Amino acid sequence: MKALNQLKTFQRLLSEYPEDTPLNKFLPGFYRQNKQMGSTDRKVASRLIYNYFRLGNALANHPPEERLVVAEFLCNTQVNSFIQHFKPEWALCIDFSADQKLQMIKTAYPDFKLEDVFPWTDQLSADIDQQAFLKSFFTQPDLFIRVRRGFESQVKQALTKANVAFKDEGNNCYALPNGTKLDGIFADEHWVEVQDYSSQQTARYFRPEQWDNWWDACAASGGKSLLLHELQPNLKLVVSDVRESVLTNLDERFQRVGLRRYQKKLLDLTQNPDPEMHDYAFDGIILDAPCSGSGTWGRTPEMMSQFAGGKINFFQRLQQDIVRNVAKYLKPGKPLIYITCSVFKAENEAAVEFITRELGLQVEEQQVLAGYGNRADTMFVARLVKPE
Repeated sequence: MKALNQLKTFQRLLSEYPEDTPLNKFLPGFYRQNKQMGSTDRKVASRLIYNYFRLGNALANHPPEERLVVAEFLCNTQVNSFIQHFKPEWALCIDFSADQKLQMIKTAYPDFKLEDVFPWTDQLSADIDQQAFLKSFFTQPDLFIRVRRGFESQVKQALTKANVAFKDEGNNCYALPNGTKLDGIFADEHWVEVQDYSSQQTARYFRPEQWDNWWDACAASGGKSLLLHELQPNLKLVVSDVRESVLTNLDERFQRVGLRRYQKKLLDLTQNPDPEMHDYAFDGIILDAPCSGSGTWGRTPEMMSQFAGGKINFFQRLQQDIVRNVAKYLKPGKPLIYITCSVFKAENEAAVEFITRELGLQVEEQQVLAGYGNRADTMFVARLVKPE
C-alpha cells in the first residue's frame, strides 16, 4: 500500500511538473499545496522524481512507471519499499555493482542503452571517460564546503558535534552527504562557503600576485572572487554580471567574509563594454563563461530531458562574443582564466582554440576537472596568457 501511494504521488508530480522549471523551484510549491504530506513523504517523493530524471532519455518509449522502477534500481544501494513492492527480484540485488545492475536492466529491456541517458556523447570533451561519466548520473553528488583558513578545527568540531559525516578532500574542501542542512551547525556562518569540489579546484590556475588588479567578468554570486581573495587579500577587484539580483547576493557574501575592496558593474558583455571599462587594464581576468551547465546535470538531472542539442551552438557563439569583449582589457603577459561547467568540446577545447586563433592568447594549460570521479560537478578550466 505504501509503495502504491508513493507511485501515485510521483504520477501527480510528473503530470504537474512544468518542464521549463528546475525541480528545486517546483517541488517546494508542490509541497506547500499538499501540506498533508509529512517530511518522510516529501523526502521519498523528491527521491523518486529526481531518480526518474536520472535515467535521462533511456527507455524513452516505455511508460514512466516502468522507467521509474529501473531508475530506482540503478540509483539506490539499499532496499526500499518501492523496489520491494514493484520488483522484489531486483530488491535482492540492490547492492550489486553498477555494471552488474546495468547488465540486468539490459536483459530485462533489450532496447536499453547507457548512451541514451546522455545522448550527446559524441560531443563530449576528449578527456572525459564516457562510461564513467554516464554511470555517474545514477549517483547523487555530494555537498561540498570550502573551509576558510583559520577555522578548520572549529568546523570539524561543529560537524562532529552535529553528527554530520564528512570527508576531508584536501585544501580545506570537505564533502558532506547531499541534503545536509548547514543552518545552525556553525557558530559563525562565515567559517565556510558552499562550493562544489571542482569549482574550488579552479583556484589552482589563478596565481595572483600581491596588489594585482583582477576582473571577475561573469561573477554571478562571487564564488571565484572569494577563492581569489583567499589567495591574495590585497587585490584590487572588479566584479561584473548582467544580472543585478546576483550582484546583490554577491554584496552579501563579500560583506560576510570582509571583502570590501571591489568595484561592482552591471554589464552585458555580449555588447562592447568600452563606455564603462575603457580606462581599465587587468593583471588577471576570470571568465566563468555562461554555458550549457551540462557538467552540473548530476545535480539537476531534469535538464537532460529539457536540453536541445542546438543550444550548444548558441552557447558557443555567446562565449565567443563575451571573450572578444573581455580579453582586450588584459595586460601583456597576464592570464585569462577561462572556466565552464560544461562537458561539451564546443564550449571547452573549441573555445580555447578560438581564443588562441582569433585573439592571439597562448595556452599555458587546460584541463577537464572530472568531477564524476569525486561525486562532484565536471568543469573545464584553461589558463591563457596575452603575449608580451
